[in-house]
Amino acid sequence: MAEDKQKNNMPNMNHGDMDHSKMDMSGDAHSQKDMNGMDMSNMGHSKMDHHDMSCCNTDNSKMDHSKMNMSGDNDSKKDMNHDMGGMDMGNMDHSKMDMSKMNHGDMDHSKMNMDHDMGGMNMSGMNHDMGGMDMGGMMNMPGMMHMGMDHSDMKKRFWISLILLVPLVFITPFMGVDLPFTLTFPGSNWLTAIIATAMYVVGTKPFFTGAKSELKSKKPAMMSLISMGLIVTYWVSMYSFVANTFFGQMTMDYFFEFASLVVIMLLGHVIEMEATMKAGSATSELTKLTPQTAHVKHGDSFMDMPVSSLKPDMEVQVRAGESFPADGVVLEGSSRVDESLMTGESKPVKKEKDSKVIGGTINDDGTLLVKVQAVGADSFIGHLKDTLNQTEQSSSKAESLANKVAGWLFWVGLTAAFLAFVIWTAISGPAEAFNTAVTTLIIACPHALGLAIPLVIQRTKAIAAKDGILIKKHGAVLQAKHLDYVLMDKTGTLTNGHFQVQDIQTKGVQENDALAVMAALESQSSHPLAKAIVQKATDEKVPSKQAENVQTIKGAGLTGDVDGQHYAIVNARYLDEQKIAYTAMQSDGSVSYLVQNKQVIAAISLGDSLKPSAKDFVKALQSMNIAPVMVTGDGQQTADKVAQELGISEVRAQVSPEDKINLVKEYQQRGKVMMIGDGINDAPALAQADLSVAIGAGTDVAQASADAVLISTSLPKIIDLIKLAHNANQKELENLWWGAGYNIIAIPTAAGIFSFAGIMLNPMIGAIVMSLSTLIVAGNAMLLRK
Repeated sequence: MAEDKQKNNMPNMNHGDMDHSKMDMSGDAHSQKDMNGMDMSNMGHSKMDHHDMSCCNTDNSKMDHSKMNMSGDNDSKKDMNHDMGGMDMGNMDHSKMDMSKMNHGDMDHSKMNMDHDMGGMNMSGMNHDMGGMDMGGMMNMPGMMHMGMDHSDMKKRFWISLILLVPLVFITPFMGVDLPFTLTFPGSNWLTAIIATAMYVVGTKPFFTGAKSELKSKKPAMMSLISMGLIVTYWVSMYSFVANTFFGQMTMDYFFEFASLVVIMLLGHVIEMEATMKAGSATSELTKLTPQTAHVKHGDSFMDMPVSSLKPDMEVQVRAGESFPADGVVLEGSSRVDESLMTGESKPVKKEKDSKVIGGTINDDGTLLVKVQAVGADSFIGHLKDTLNQTEQSSSKAESLANKVAGWLFWVGLTAAFLAFVIWTAISGPAEAFNTAVTTLIIACPHALGLAIPLVIQRTKAIAAKDGILIKKHGAVLQAKHLDYVLMDKTGTLTNGHFQVQDIQTKGVQENDALAVMAALESQSSHPLAKAIVQKATDEKVPSKQAENVQTIKGAGLTGDVDGQHYAIVNARYLDEQKIAYTAMQSDGSVSYLVQNKQVIAAISLGDSLKPSAKDFVKALQSMNIAPVMVTGDGQQTADKVAQELGISEVRAQVSPEDKINLVKEYQQRGKVMMIGDGINDAPALAQADLSVAIGAGTDVAQASADAVLISTSLPKIIDLIKLAHNANQKELENLWWGAGYNIIAIPTAAGIFSFAGIMLNPMIGAIVMSLSTLIVAGNAMLLRK
């Protein structure tokens, strides 16, 4: 709630004829606009400062906003979401509305001020959720930052161009030579020119737009090289069409080469864009962790309010099973809280008066009254968002090698063609010079280069998918030539991430009987420890028993009757307080004791357990001379025990999310680093690492931050990914050599540098060599193996 409750009391509010005539909706750079039109039918007032609308006398049919002020400040409207398909105002933040002068007249939008420049629509604060498209990854694609095209638009252009290419294949000679299937008929030359022009209109825009931006930034690369090839082949062909049709000259056209270049380049970029698609971004997934509403205390009662309206010092109630809406301190109550995904602490943490809680963590079995201390950017999740954004912005992803090669070829081809034209004009005249220059530029056309990387990407993703690994950011995978360190989280990565019974000790009773009693007592609880005990009894096929009169001992355990006998299952502190003698069970897990008649008859230890494949994974890393490093938020003793069992010598315990980033940076000073994790606290480190893998059973935040996701439960599959990354990088280099390496000889040859020896490269030979290199690149990519 943006203003105090007393400022929003609208007891006689009548929503009758809503008048927006003087509504001021001055925008700010933070507002989100998803624009398709303007539909105010779904205007949501959930964030208005009139607290509970249900308590007001409201008539939704009449509402006059004639003097409503929505100017707000930069932060007050961060949640404003304009859906321009009908201007969906459902998420509008009305927190700064001035309702004091609200009159309930006729709805009139005529004078509504929406200071967003609806004609030129100021898009500065637009937050695009591209249906799951990873815009960060897309920006790393050659030229994609300039193209301004989404995936559907690019795909549409590709299919239209492909359809247009089909008739051209049959009616257009290849470099002036009629192939066995070439069809010529009166007017076929006109049809060819028309179809090629249609392709020019449909297929070239993305590349010309990208080239314009590249040249503007004085960094010509792939888009500039492609555009140069398209311009040369199309306009020289149109010149040839005019000369042949109207002046009876016999000049060669390059319509076939132009059309194939359009289709191949669009195909390459469609493949690459699909490789960049992913489900959501890390920061958007973080937002989903906190609930939409909070139970805010108002006097002696609680009222549900949007979490976005919370302010420090407000008091909120958090019930069992709910997540905390904000950071705060406990005022009343006792419970356990699962903080594993935030802090890495595998055990539920006990919370009581004066304990601090973190927004987004999950309350377990008690009800807590919490005083809000930090919200928004000041909260734990807010800081985590900032850290993630800074990490993603500062992480220096190497410029695409294909882009570098394309930039080099652009200048080499352009310079060679210019020199060839000047020199051969002086030697043989402008006609011969023109043909030589054109041949030189056609040789530089990046048919093969445009497919060199996308085909390797596609093949890499397909192989990894069969192994249960989803590659999301192909650039990082292909660039991971060699790894020196693998930093891995413990809970949920090396371990199963949930409690299991580790050991049971009994005194004067059979183990199965003790387990049956404990399972009966715990069967009514949703606590992770209770679930683990019940699951153990089920797995051991222990005869089930029924518990009666089960009651909770606050902060200690519970009691109940089983088979007419009274039992208690409690912690060690309770035994100490009640002065009940017992022998402490030695365990690094959580220990509970079964008591009957003030006698301890059994003890049970519960804790996390190692994944079956963890040991093999660590050994495989070591055999590849890659140092495994365990990084965890758990205590040093627990971390050391797990590390010793796995044979890991480097251990970092009690590490915060910020510490994990610093550790990744520290190890990056020594070599290439892979990070493996599953929790929210791992997300910044995953984004920072040279190559990162999220565990598929982990959080959406971790998966959105990682370069790849392990869907399989077998950790050694990551070894396969490392090997695949090495082989894919090798194929990438090979394809770049095949796709552009021949230009080292072909471009100067086409320019006539070897003419003194009688060696010249005519356009036909150039086109054949270019086509062969494309086929070689495609075949070489298919040979990729892990």
